[in-house]
Amino acid sequence: IDPEYCIHFKTGKCGLCEKTCAAKAIDFNQQDTIIEQQYGAIVMATGFQPIDASKFDEYSYSTCPDVVTSLELERLMNAAGPTGGVLLKPSDKTHPKSITFIQCVGSRDVSGRGKCYCSKICCMSTAKHAMLIRDKYPDVEVHVFYIDVRTPGKNFDEFYRRAVEQYDVDYIKGQVGKVYEEDGHLVVQGVDLIANEQIILNTDMVVLATAIEPDPTARKVASMLTASIDTNDFITEAHPKLRPVESPTAGIFLSGVCQGPKDIPETVSQAGAAAAKVIGLLAKDKLLTNPCVSHSNELLCNGCSCCEKVCPYGAISYEDKLINDHGVRETRRVCVVNEALCQGCGACTVVCPSGAMDLKGFSNKQIMAEVDAICR
Repeated sequence: IDPEYCIHFKTGKCGLCEKTCAAKAIDFNQQDTIIEQQYGAIVMATGFQPIDASKFDEYSYSTCPDVVTSLELERLMNAAGPTGGVLLKPSDKTHPKSITFIQCVGSRDVSGRGKCYCSKICCMSTAKHAMLIRDKYPDVEVHVFYIDVRTPGKNFDEFYRRAVEQYDVDYIKGQVGKVYEEDGHLVVQGVDLIANEQIILNTDMVVLATAIEPDPTARKVASMLTASIDTNDFITEAHPKLRPVESPTAGIFLSGVCQGPKDIPETVSQAGAAAAKVIGLLAKDKLLTNPCVSHSNELLCNGCSCCEKVCPYGAISYEDKLINDHGVRETRRVCVVNEALCQGCGACTVVCPSGAMDLKGFSNKQIMAEVDAICR
């Protein structure tokens, strides 16, 4: 229960959920608690959020209530939505006669305001919304301004063709330069690249297919789990083709849009693959790891934490150990390497100022011996 929205927490006079719950699972006296557990694997599924459409003032999203995003249109057309599933203009609650969709708002944007990548889901969601509107309200004209129609997937292109051929959705290849309000209507000023002419449309509603971006918590979670992220804050997979659901950090798996833009079928398949990877990992009594892992010479380690800071896999920690140094017994803070997490990158051996870190099989002595043998 979210106490910020629950009436019972605010006034103490509701409690309907507690009365109607047959399982008696509602307990208003419970408090938030922090639970510490040990887990063998973690699946990152931090999701996404739509980009802020108010950054694009040319579409009048902040000033015109009849300019909505795709997600807001989805809510308006939902039976559980504010209008009970009836499509009405947000401004005056009247039935719209014309709706214009604008694709790639914030996607494939090189101006710096949006995202440089394709959000992948917009073309199909727009086709779906257009078909639903034309099916339920045949009197409504639907126009779609697009840069490219990208519909990769089984029967996806056929779905788009149905919107054009069966439902008479007007697809216009071109971009919209401006949306403004005039005499109670919205005016869409754009261009038709095929006809090579400027278009000015009077419409009742404008729907913006906004870009999607990783949830803001993704970067924080990635830092916590020592997972790599790219320039767009998507989590980087270990290998885009051979290990698409695994993070470079052992035991961390990826699912959904946290790894990159994707639709529901692809998200479901990736989630199933991540679950299978986790089961395969936890079902084993022993794990096979790379033998070329780092190890620390406890007599040389001075506990400076330099290696811990540069380890990209979170494999290095520090413990207080009783060390016998030439007959002198003392407690020191020394480096400990988790060999199940270490991938043998060698970053720690480079930064260690005391020379305590080495790679098994590639120690400094072994490498120098090879150099000496070659030079003879």
